[in-house]
Amino acid sequence: MSAHVCPWWIGYFLISPLRRLRQNPYKILSPYEQEGMTVLEPGPGMGFFTLMLAHLAGPSGRVIAIDIQKKMLEKLKRRAAKRGLADRIETRLAAKDSMGVRDLADRVDFALAFAVVHEMPAADRFFRETAQALKPGACLLLVEPKGHVKPAQFEEELRSAAAAGLALESRPVIHGSHSALLRK
Repeated sequence: MSAHVCPWWIGYFLISPLRRLRQNPYKILSPYEQEGMTVLEPGPGMGFFTLMLAHLAGPSGRVIAIDIQKKMLEKLKRRAAKRGLADRIETRLAAKDSMGVRDLADRVDFALAFAVVHEMPAADRFFRETAQALKPGACLLLVEPKGHVKPAQFEEELRSAAAAGLALESRPVIHGSHSALLRK
């Protein structure tokens, strides 16, 4: 796995409205999320998907957005407040080697890992922590960019996920990405 982390300032490009033309958050997320869910989003950046996750979770749901970059989380909080979604989103600053989600054991209904696992120092640890947070039967949508992750590397990530107890359920089609829906 790479130790490279996307610089915080690139987050501004990642939240561009033009991105919705190819990766529409509603179309990508709505098949998996329902109102009232608790959602885990590691590596949310400035919230391209987070705001839709919070919208879909509704007033009774919650999104836990975890990042290692404080500036990303600060911008995410400002964007959420502007849209009236701040009360549905909990942001957490993580350590580089752990998400720090022990308190979420068996409490998460859905997790989204969009273009983040390839930046983790160890995919196996990421999948173990995520699997521990997921409720039995809950899903993780794993998406990696084809431009950064080769097919063999994505298959290795899937093997790490399987070793953590996450079974491959399907391979949704998401523009420019390798993707897999994994179930605990």
